[in-house]
Amino acid sequence: MTETTSVQTGPSVPSGRFTQQGAVIWPTLVYRDARAIIAFLEQAFGFTTAACYAEGDTVVHAELSWPGGGGIMLGEYREDMALSCQPPGAGSIYIVVADPDAAYARAQAAGANITRELRDETDYESRGFVCRDPEGVYWSFGTYGGARAE
Repeated sequence: MTETTSVQTGPSVPSGRFTQQGAVIWPTLVYRDARAIIAFLEQAFGFTTAACYAEGDTVVHAELSWPGGGGIMLGEYREDMALSCQPPGAGSIYIVVADPDAAYARAQAAGANITRELRDETDYESRGFVCRDPEGVYWSFGTYGGARAE
């Protein structure tokens, strides 16, 4: 029997129609212990859980919202999943933040493994840092918002 639980769901999009709300790029990650990672991402980085669907003890799909818009999707590794070729704990995410010092302090207080200390990057005028979550995914936070297409 399949059990589906929902923490919270957002507005549904009618079948066959696409409605753009916020960011349309949602990185997807695979973890060994999704519930522990969800708790870590909420505490260390400030994500909020928008949806979490489970089959028994296994999180098959979760959506975590970023306060500035968009978010990530994640689930626990399963042989039958669409991303079964992606190993758990692999990946790298960059998030633009207005206050990298506060993001750094929060991540550090939550026990994130800081792999590059908070610093200014003069080549592209950014301030930021890099850390890893408990399963090894790299998370970069900085003020650099990307190059503008001309």
